[in-house]
Amino acid sequence: MAENVFPLDQSESMFEQEVPGHNRWHPEIPSVANVRPGSDFRMDCREWTDGQVKNTDDANDIRDMDLSRNHVLSGPIAIDGAEPGDILVLDILDMGPHLPESAPEGLAGMGWGYTGIFARENGGGFLTNYFPEAQKAIWDFHGIYATSRHIPGVRFAGIGHPGLFGCAPSHELLAEWNRRERELISRDPARVPPLALPPNQENALLGTLPSSEFDRVAGEACRTVPPREHGGNVDIKNLSRGARCYLPVYVEGAKFSVGDLHFSQGDGEISFCGAIEMGGWIEFGVDLIKGGVAKYGLTNPLFRPGPVEPRYSEFICFEGISVEDGTNYYMDATVAYRRACMNAIEYLAKFGYTSEQAYLLLSAAPIEARFSGMVDIPNACATLYIPTDIFDFDVLPSDAELVTRDLGHQASTT
Repeated sequence: MAENVFPLDQSESMFEQEVPGHNRWHPEIPSVANVRPGSDFRMDCREWTDGQVKNTDDANDIRDMDLSRNHVLSGPIAIDGAEPGDILVLDILDMGPHLPESAPEGLAGMGWGYTGIFARENGGGFLTNYFPEAQKAIWDFHGIYATSRHIPGVRFAGIGHPGLFGCAPSHELLAEWNRRERELISRDPARVPPLALPPNQENALLGTLPSSEFDRVAGEACRTVPPREHGGNVDIKNLSRGARCYLPVYVEGAKFSVGDLHFSQGDGEISFCGAIEMGGWIEFGVDLIKGGVAKYGLTNPLFRPGPVEPRYSEFICFEGISVEDGTNYYMDATVAYRRACMNAIEYLAKFGYTSEQAYLLLSAAPIEARFSGMVDIPNACATLYIPTDIFDFDVLPSDAELVTRDLGHQASTT
């Protein structure tokens, strides 16, 4: 086992750890450990809400979640010799959930995880206009498989991955994030939820930063919710075991952090709290490409997805086009994918699922999303693929309903 450079006591909040992590991005958050290029290392991670969600049958914890605490990240970790303009190369070697025998029972990620639908008031999800209320599904882990008492008839293999990771921004990049996100908020300052989240000192966790610097840094530090140039909350399900990640370095030592581990997720994580969220551990191999940002023209991270993923070969595919509620949107891929999701949900409801169960399933299971047609005006076309083998029943239309069972026979017109 690789050295654990960020161990955690999973019975305690990230705020109460002997060496705490952080929940904001800022270049002055101190590194808590060093690793050498060419070495392997391990990190423990708390579930992204820091244990706010419980193994219960109601969604009050999703509804009442304090988002100012999220995401709790492990790190920062300094990489010896890393300088601005380098590329940090990370291999995801292995990862997994904390299991009941290794930590107190009842904590998120301890042999179970959850998927939630955020209510409109606390941020909503991709389909908020259709699902404005909070919902939740608990998933039990059985080795590589997940099942849920809240979504019966489904069992699938997870494709575990870190939802959120990146290097610390420089002061200049941090200022640019704040500038453009404040400008975005100013376009509709009364909107709920807002168009972006500005710095917020409430419940800010800044690692081992001295208290004398807290107010200034917390007033500048960016929230961890979106993806940005450094990576951040990318939620890419195929960045699993065997993946290689190329991250731009902006500060001395890189100051790498990671969190928001997922047991499984569908493309898009459409319910926002929408993977199977868990606490766990992750192992990396690390190296550097000196001067790599300029050499390869990197403005965002580059990824080589890993070879490990569930082996599903049969899918049912749902199409969506950029037409919604009687309005034709010009080449709008977001509308098209939203309609593909709603078409899938309406279909699954015919098999006995509630619309909320179907929505949670699409967010958590290893579904695939594709932008299939982006040139044929006026409609963009998006598609959503659901593996049929995750169901314990036949989810396809029945052959028994065909006018003729012999697909090679042409029906008589006489």
